Amino acid sequence: MASSMGGMFPGQQAPGQIPVGGPGGPNQPGFPGPGVPGQRGPGNNTLVDELEASFEACFASLVSQDYVNGTDQEEIRTGVDQCIQKFLDVARQTECFFLQKRLQLSVQKPEQVVKEDVSELRNELQRKEMLVQKHLAKLHHWQQVLEDVSGQQRKPTDLPPPGPLAFLEQASASLPPAPLKPN
Repeated sequence: MASSMGGMFPGQQAPGQIPVGGPGGPNQPGFPGPGVPGQRGPGNNTLVDELEASFEACFASLVSQDYVNGTDQEEIRTGVDQCIQKFLDVARQTECFFLQKRLQLSVQKPEQVVKEDVSELRNELQRKEMLVQKHLAKLHHWQQVLEDVSGQQRKPTDLPPPGPLAFLEQASASLPPAPLKPN
């Protein structure tokens, strides 16, 4: 099945490979059909060509004067939905092609896949490390701002005694004593 996806890009198929049907079957976009290789005709488009054409059709349907001046909203909606559905179908076929090529690569050269995974993990670690550094810089900045603000509001005589419960001790000292309940 992996050999059936050859021909997505012109001149890509190795000599001697015979395509077997794929997502759309033989002679569908992405599969070599009858005719001269490298020459494009109406029945010899690649998946990339089909994807580009369906995207252009989606875009054209959204800005077309027929749709802007149209009075039947249901007809307009149906036409746009059809264009978008065709684009999504071709996008799925393209994704399938690349997934199959990825599978083929992982079978033929597993060390290459491991190298790519390691490289991706390194890049992700670098991005996360930069994000942590960015947040630490912001944290230090706001801690400094908080210290500056709290230092301006307090006078040296108003500072509570050092310790984690100093604030609670100071607050409880200003409360009146609780009345005793007889048992």
